[in-house]
Formats: sequence, C-alpha cells, structure tokens
Amino acid sequence: MKFKLAAAALLVAGLSSAFIIKGIDTTIIRETTVDSLGACQGASNQNGRIFLYGDREVGMIREFKWEKDSLRYINKEYKLTQNGQDVIGHPTGIAYNGSDKVFIGNSIRLNKEGTQWKAVIYLVNWPGLQKTGTLDGNLISTIEDDACIQGTRPEYVKYNNKWYVATADYGNKGNEVRLYDPEKLARCTKTSEPGVLYKKFTCSPWVQNLHWVAKKGILILTQNQIEGRKWRLTYVDLKKSVDTGTMQVIKQIDIDSRQDELEGFTFIDGSKGIAVTSSRKNNVNYTNTSW
Repeated sequence: MKFKLAAAALLVAGLSSAFIIKGIDTTIIRETTVDSLGACQGASNQNGRIFLYGDREVGMIREFKWEKDSLRYINKEYKLTQNGQDVIGHPTGIAYNGSDKVFIGNSIRLNKEGTQWKAVIYLVNWPGLQKTGTLDGNLISTIEDDACIQGTRPEYVKYNNKWYVATADYGNKGNEVRLYDPEKLARCTKTSEPGVLYKKFTCSPWVQNLHWVAKKGILILTQNQIEGRKWRLTYVDLKKSVDTGTMQVIKQIDIDSRQDELEGFTFIDGSKGIAVTSSRKNNVNYTNTSW
C-alpha cells in the first residue's frame, strides 16, 4: 500500500497555519501479527531494541531486537506490577532519551462506560525494571497528570537545546501538547504544581502517542481520524508550534485503508518505521518513509 502525499499546505480546522515539506512518500511494507501484547498501546525504539507495550492481563512490555528488517522477540518481558498487583495497567508512552530519567504514562479508567479517566505518570528505574522484570523496587514516584485535559503519553523532545517531557490529550475538545520540565516533573506529585509545565500548544483531536524526530525537529502526532478508528500521522514543527502556541503542521497523512485503532509509531532509522494498533490481527506494521 503506497500513499503519495500532495506537496501542498494542509489547512487544519481551528489551527493557524501550515507549511510544506515536499516529496514525503510513506509505504506500508507489510502487516504482521504479534501475540501476547494484549491491546498494543505503543512502541519505543531504544538503540535498536524495540519495546512494544500493551494491556494484557496486566500492563506489560516486551523487548524485541531489530534484525534483518524485522522484529525478533528476545524472550524478555516486563510486567508493570508491584507486589503482584497491576500498577500501570494501560501504558500510554515511555519517555526515554538514553541519558535522563525514564517516565511511563498510564490511563486509569474511572467508570465502566469509559468516559472518565485519570492520567498518571510514573518515574521508574528503567535498568532495574529490565533486570527484575517488575516494578518491585523500581517505582520511584507517582505523578498525577492533572494539568492534562484527557490522558497522558510522555515522550522526550528537545526545544531550544533543552530536553522536555512532552505529552498530549486524546479527547476532541481543547487538545494540547504540553512540555514538562523533567527535573521538576520527577520531584512533583501533580503536574499542576508551579514550574512543572513549561510551554504548551493546541493540537487536533485523538492523539494516541507522540514520536520525536530529533534530526528534523519534528514531533509526530500518532492519531485517529475519529474516536478509536482510522489512521492519521501528523508531522509538526515543534519549535514553531511552541513559539506560536498552536501546532504548525508540516504534513498530515491519513491512511484510510486501515480502519482500526492506530496506537503508536516509531522510526527505526530515518526511513524504516513501525506502526502498532490495538487490534488482535495485523497489530505490528512495517513502514517506509522517504523525505
């Protein structure tokens, strides 16, 4: 499946402006099914090791190695439990940059209808979690993300040569991307505390996850076109978005052939990528992007 994108600025409703990067061409190379993830919620690329996380019987992470253009499971699984109890039951993002503190997001359902959620960010001992396989002794702090509007999905980004933890909302009203100071985030109990929130900008609805493309200064919003359905990737100029307070769209890619719930996206290198969904079938998809 090949999706050629017109080299024209996209006008996003309610947003101020857009600009052009010509010649982006995205191809889904193949669709595959990976078991034992529950509903897969995202993917994190950490130096060639890919961590897929989901909400099986408990929140969990499985580690894969990128090998010959495919993922190979290396028999490492991490349960997001403490004392045998599910803690991060619905993981929504792993903020990792290789040198700073690691944060994992979680969405907690407050009613059976699924209309009310509580957003929580956890500071974890990432090497310890990988060593022992659970959060026992590795959960450093729990932070209520009460500055959010709906949901949290942490991802490290760099703005003006400083690292921040970015997150975004999933709902359809008042959506924002927010940048938190990681040191203050690590020491707070609520993100509404003074100084934790650094900057924010408005964005379009249904953001499931974030992916930072450092070499291009681009933040990719992994989205649904409608609630819980249909694929959308929105490429945003982070600096211009933060400076203006409104997301500045470089390119919006709608993949209408897929009707399921896109949950996460990560690049393996500058072109190869992985897109994951919550579906039981074809939940891990290999992509190629030319710029």
